[in-house]
Amino acid sequence: MKKTIAVLPGDGIGPEIIRQAVKVLDAVAARYSHGFIYRYADVGASAIDRTGDPYPAATHEVCMTSDSVLFGAIGDPKYDNDPTAKVRPEQGLLRMRKALGLFANIRPVKPYPSLLSASPLKDDIVGGADFIVVRELTGGMYFGEPRGRNEAGDKAFDTCVYSRAEIERVAEVAFSYAARRHGRVTLVDKANVLATSRLWRETVKALHEEKYSDMQLDFLFVDNAAMKMVSNPRDFDVILTENMFGDILSDLAGVINGSIGLLPSASSGAERSLYEPIHGSFPQAAGKDIANPVATILSAAMMLEDAFGLAEEGAAVRRACEYAIASGVCTPDIIPGSRYGTEQTGDFIARRIGEE
Repeated sequence: MKKTIAVLPGDGIGPEIIRQAVKVLDAVAARYSHGFIYRYADVGASAIDRTGDPYPAATHEVCMTSDSVLFGAIGDPKYDNDPTAKVRPEQGLLRMRKALGLFANIRPVKPYPSLLSASPLKDDIVGGADFIVVRELTGGMYFGEPRGRNEAGDKAFDTCVYSRAEIERVAEVAFSYAARRHGRVTLVDKANVLATSRLWRETVKALHEEKYSDMQLDFLFVDNAAMKMVSNPRDFDVILTENMFGDILSDLAGVINGSIGLLPSASSGAERSLYEPIHGSFPQAAGKDIANPVATILSAAMMLEDAFGLAEEGAAVRRACEYAIASGVCTPDIIPGSRYGTEQTGDFIARRIGEE
């Protein structure tokens, strides 16, 4: 199989962790006789520095003419620490999601048995947890209009907007994942307070009754869901929620794995899919060879499985990551005192794929 992959390293540790994922994809290509062609493009602060635009037209063209997109991270302190900056790296991420039609973010959470002690939660709480967060990506507070400040500058406002169609399409994704798992979807909202949440609840209930009545549908308010996620995460199968709630809850899920450096994600749309780790650009670690590449490598595994239909190859990458971690090969954020850096961890995982 031959596939073209748009590679967007981005900012901070992005280039380092992407390099490891490409290394692993090359190992997969060699073992299974595939051909992966990589087309690199700028996004985020690196794109602003070169073009003044966090998501240039040239980058969009690369994404749209490739079979899938592998993305690192966005963010830079020189923009984060400047409240007057009119162009920001994060604007590139939001525009990219909109432009590529990426409306559903999928984040699997499943702790490694050998790393249960890495979580601040007790082993008997996190052990056996295995769920997916399906987050709506292009609506809600992050995109709602109007937004801004009053003339005096002492008040600010954001608007949360959702349509029934936006809710239905991401709910379809959640039910499709549940059908392949344990058949249970939990809608997380704040329907006791928010009008948008009441629309979510009405819409998902109607869709469930019409097409998915053979599955179980539960409801939780977001504050209760956050508490339950850290007290009994085994209760979840597929969590469905809106943009901002999903952003917060999926990062909270990192505590179950012990680190967000282990959590991959996929962003799906009608035409293209994008694969990325859930963590940020971690600029303090850039260039120090300490960034954990596992989440990015696992995101590449999701791409192999979901975008290319290469289930065996994706499983091989997962096994290699699990073997590396069980063997004590990972960065110090996961294994304190580890002598393995970003490059060595990537080398080990890639080599394991060839040796299996």
